Amino acid sequence: MIIKDRVTLITGATGGLGRVVTRVLAENGATLALLGRNQNKLDTLAAGLNLSDDNLLTHPLDAGNHKSANQAVGAVVSKFGRAEILLHFVGGWVSGQSLINTPEADVVDMLDQHLWSTYHMTQAFLPHALENRWGRLVVVSSPNATHAAKHNTPYSVGKAAQEALVLTVAQEAEGSGVTANIIHVRNIDTEHKRSKDPAKYAGWTSPEEIASAILYLCSSEGGMVNGIRLPLYGRGHP
Repeated sequence: MIIKDRVTLITGATGGLGRVVTRVLAENGATLALLGRNQNKLDTLAAGLNLSDDNLLTHPLDAGNHKSANQAVGAVVSKFGRAEILLHFVGGWVSGQSLINTPEADVVDMLDQHLWSTYHMTQAFLPHALENRWGRLVVVSSPNATHAAKHNTPYSVGKAAQEALVLTVAQEAEGSGVTANIIHVRNIDTEHKRSKDPAKYAGWTSPEEIASAILYLCSSEGGMVNGIRLPLYGRGHP
């Protein structure tokens, strides 16, 4: 599964998942553009990678802002001449109340974090991938998007909207050499709790497992996979 020298944009690169995926892609020879709100954290992450300046860029990003997304992608293309892979890890969780008690602001927040950040980044990235006739878009989502749970309206709505966008991209890009896919997880096991209590945390997914799936989806060998929800959440779940 070769991704060597593929120009890869990672949003939310300094988060728990982003740090692991960044390290794995660096070890596999990808050219990395690390994007996030905190420049100091980006620089610290970059300093721990065994990559030359020719294969590494850090750039501030507010993914919820159209201008910021375009500036970030523009900086990547300016330095490397292309933008080939977008791994979009921006997003959080807000919920815990019934629909009738859910503030509108919570739904707006989740739409901003999941839908609009994906919209702005994909709209900025996609023309370059289509022009090169090779590209990959991968987001990490949740089965809550398709099997909504009670007291989870803002998050479920945000993720469902994000997935609709990604699956639309998959259809529009069909046959172009560009793919768009979704990885489903229930909980990202950044503390590796499953290894200590496999029964209790059976449905949790480690960042390393997500990184392995991303390696395949973003490789040339993964080019036949387009418009899927890949479940990585263990046994016994819908």
